[in-house]
Amino acid sequence: MLEVKRRVRIFFIYFADIIMLNIAYIFALWLRFDGQIQGNQFLYFFGVYVDYWMEIILIKLVVFTYLRIYKNLYKYASITEVVNITFAVGVANALVITYLTFMRAALPRSVYIIVVMLDIMLIGGSRMGARVLLKVKSVPTRREVQGSVKRVLVIGGGDAGAMIIRELKNHSNLRSKPIAIIDDNPQKEGTHINGVPIVGQREDIISVVRKRKIEEIIIAIPSAKRSTIKEIVNECKQVKVKIRIVPGMYELIGGTVSIQNIRDIDIKDVLGRDEVNLDTEAISEYLNGKKVMVTGGGGSIGSELSRQIASFGPSKLILLDIYENGVFAVQNELLKLHPKLNLTVKIASVRDRERILDIVKTVKPDVIFHAAAHKHVPLMEANPEAAIKNNVLGTLNIVQAADAASVQRFVMISTDKAVNPTNIMGASKRLCEMVVQSMDKVSQTEFVAVRFGNVLGSNGSVVPIFKKQVSEGGPVTVTHKEITRYFMTIPEASQLVLQAGSMAHGGEIFILDMGEPVKIVNLAEDVIRLSGYEPYEDIPIVFTGLRPGEKLYEELLMDEEGLTDTRHDKIHIGKPMEIDHESLVIKIRAFESKLMLMDDESIKKTMQEFVPTYHREE
Repeated sequence: MLEVKRRVRIFFIYFADIIMLNIAYIFALWLRFDGQIQGNQFLYFFGVYVDYWMEIILIKLVVFTYLRIYKNLYKYASITEVVNITFAVGVANALVITYLTFMRAALPRSVYIIVVMLDIMLIGGSRMGARVLLKVKSVPTRREVQGSVKRVLVIGGGDAGAMIIRELKNHSNLRSKPIAIIDDNPQKEGTHINGVPIVGQREDIISVVRKRKIEEIIIAIPSAKRSTIKEIVNECKQVKVKIRIVPGMYELIGGTVSIQNIRDIDIKDVLGRDEVNLDTEAISEYLNGKKVMVTGGGGSIGSELSRQIASFGPSKLILLDIYENGVFAVQNELLKLHPKLNLTVKIASVRDRERILDIVKTVKPDVIFHAAAHKHVPLMEANPEAAIKNNVLGTLNIVQAADAASVQRFVMISTDKAVNPTNIMGASKRLCEMVVQSMDKVSQTEFVAVRFGNVLGSNGSVVPIFKKQVSEGGPVTVTHKEITRYFMTIPEASQLVLQAGSMAHGGEIFILDMGEPVKIVNLAEDVIRLSGYEPYEDIPIVFTGLRPGEKLYEELLMDEEGLTDTRHDKIHIGKPMEIDHESLVIKIRAFESKLMLMDDESIKKTMQEFVPTYHREE
């Protein structure tokens, strides 16, 4: 039905243009001969036009169609469309003149000039007139307006802000009225954009919101750094209104802004971490045209690594995971985004030594990213055997398989909890780092580890838990008032992992710059505010006490490690430790042989022998 209506509308526009184009020539002849329609000259040239009118109109319609004049929605016609029409009219008339000259049927030169002006007036004017009529028709009645339209403050007086204002005005169904604009350029203050005044700078946000009874704020500065967005969001949070944002240019496909791009403020906007600058050439050098395997490919980090890797054009991407639902969803997503991607999914557990060895030897990947791991501290504290089997033994299995298959590069995902660990999960990941570093000494494969802190939005992480608690009406639970953690976004962490992999020479522990640690209670308060509530008043925060093995703060560097800078300002290298691989593997396999006979306490004590920096909280 919609397609039929669209075709009818286009047919009507073509028909109207045919009428107006003919009127333009007849009127131009009338003007040229001072209205003397009975004169011989008028009749002669009118006859010439009648002989060729069909060819003339056809040429113009073909040019208008080719230049996409009929693709525009004239409900939103603006100066841009008028410029496009002017260009199309110029091209069409130039071709008509060429054609008539070739046919020896030229009209007076003044007629051509008048026709160009009349074409622009009639074709362009009809479009703008249609917009005016539709705009008048769409103006809501006073009854419709009262109490139904949100008063909006737009922050950003640039191109994005202007586009948002225009779209808000054009879409009356959005029930949003731009009232004022905030922009940090003092020279813009007092000017208007599409009738909306620029009334102040960032420090004026609170007073403007209160004075003008603003109900919603839209931040429209897609080119701004995240640190700038963070400052603006912190200012906006002081008034209890809904905050939305136009995403940064790196989030916008094609770099274009529209009303559909606006999203709610997210916690990542509050953290203020700027997007990562990548040396894509270095990353492409070791991924493009290569076979790349990702273990834990259905998890938070593994799936994002896969998305990033797919964009670098690997010859083959192999996802390995034990949880088929997660990796199935990632498979569908990747094939939709990259239809030509050579993608293989292997359902297997890294615990299964023979299966892993067989897969790696068969696939023969050039690069392996090892992201498969158990990561939840309290769960692993209650299930230490599972932590050892999956994290330690699973890592040893995939490391040995990579060595046997002569994989070029192996990158393991580690954690800040491996530094001076106080829990079995952290201790297991530190032992994984030791396995990777020691294997590098005896293998042709380049083995490295990348260590970073918490990632926002990962499965089971704190932010999704807080959001769920807020949606249920609270309370939001925080273990301790002073507990802090390092945070980065999943894409940022994944990009830096890929970048670190490009720097690998073997044996390094790459340490990502996590910025400043964040108080978890502040994070909880921000989640509550961004959900439209007031912490402690609308949604209570309850402190439950530290969980077993949980630290007040995390560290990224062990005391005995030195720190070396790299060419990337967010990536550093911890000094490799001297570890004998053969003796370490013998001890781990001996540990494996008696693991099922050990109780939780014995497992933890044995881990203290492997990892001297592991200090259990009694």
